[in-house]
Amino acid sequence: MAVESPDPDASEAARRAAAVVIDEAMSYVCAAALRAVAATGVADHLAAGPRTPAELAASSGVDAGNLRRVLRLLATRGLFAEDAEGRFGLTEAGEALRSDAPVPVRAAVLMITDRTFWLPSGELTRSLTEGTSAFDDIFGMPFFDHFAQDEQTAAVFHDGMAAMSEAENTPVARCWTFPDEALVVDIGGGQGGFLKAVLRASPTVRGVLYDRAHVLAGHRLDTQETEGRWELAEGDFFTSVPPGDVHVLKRILHDWDDDQCVTVLRNCRRSLAPKGRVLVVDAVIPPGDDPHQGKTLDLLMMVSLTGRERSQDDFERLFRAAGLKLVRIHSTPTVLSIVEAEAEAEAEAEAEAEAVTEAD
Repeated sequence: MAVESPDPDASEAARRAAAVVIDEAMSYVCAAALRAVAATGVADHLAAGPRTPAELAASSGVDAGNLRRVLRLLATRGLFAEDAEGRFGLTEAGEALRSDAPVPVRAAVLMITDRTFWLPSGELTRSLTEGTSAFDDIFGMPFFDHFAQDEQTAAVFHDGMAAMSEAENTPVARCWTFPDEALVVDIGGGQGGFLKAVLRASPTVRGVLYDRAHVLAGHRLDTQETEGRWELAEGDFFTSVPPGDVHVLKRILHDWDDDQCVTVLRNCRRSLAPKGRVLVVDAVIPPGDDPHQGKTLDLLMMVSLTGRERSQDDFERLFRAAGLKLVRIHSTPTVLSIVEAEAEAEAEAEAEAEAVTEAD
C-alpha cells in the first residue's frame, strides 16, 4: 500500500499538530535517558557543582560524548542545566537524583523504568487488542510470581517503592486523624515507610506491619521514635489480615483486579474492630481531561499487572461488594488520596440513630 505524501497546501496549524504528535511519540527517549543517568549515578558526581562531560565521564566511567548528548536532552526537561562554559549542573529537580538527597528518587526511577514495566509497555497494543498484558508471555509468569523467584528484581521493586513513597508518606499520614490508642494494620506495607510515618505523626498509636516474610526482612521500623509500638505479622492478605482498629491499604488495591480487591476488602471487614475504618491510599482518578499522574500509573498497572487506578465511583462499587461503605475521600498534598470506608452495617446503624435523634 503506497504511503500518501503530505498535502503541500496543508495549513500551518495542521503542520504544528503533526509536530506535536511526533514529539509525543519520541518522549519515551527522555525516560530512557533518565534511567541511564540514574543507573550510572551521574547526579552524585555533581554534588560539588557543575562539571564538564569529560570530567563527569572520568569519574563515573561513561563515554563523555554520549553523556553530553544525554544531559543536553534532559536539560530540556529541567533536570540539568548547561552553563556558558559547557558544564552541566543539577537543577532543583535534578538534585532529587542524588543518593543523599533529602527525598532521593533514584531507586524509584530505576523501578519505574525497569524492564518489568518497560518491556510490557512496548507491547501495550496487546492490552487493547487482547484485553490483557504481555507480562506473562514476556517473563513466563505473573508479575509478583516473577519477583518471588528473582531476588534482584524484587530488590529493585521494593527499594523503588520505598523511594517513591518517601516523598508522600509523611504528608499523607498527617492528613487523617488516627484515634488515640488505635491499632493500625498496614496491609502489604512493604518495608514499613508509611507505618513509620503514622507512628511518628500519632504518638499514641500502635502498628502492625503485615506482608510476606521476604518483604518484612527488609523493614525499616526499628527507630527510637517508634520503639515498642510496632510488630511484624507475616501472611497473605488474600487469605486473611490481622485484627485492628484501622486497616491501611497504601498502593495495594491498584495492583489487583476488582474481584481480588473485593477479597482483600472482605478480609479487612471481617477483622475490623467495631467502629473501625479501612483507609485505601491510592490515586483517585478525577473526571475530565486535566493531567493527573494517576492516569499514567493506570497504564503501568494495565501493561504489567491485573490492576488499575480507580475513580470515586469505582471505589464505591468495590466497597459495596465487600460490605463496606465509603465515608469520605481526603485529599493530600500528593497524587494520592485517602479513601475512608467503614463497615456497612455500622454505617446504617449510625444513620438510624441520627434519624431517631433528629425526630426526638
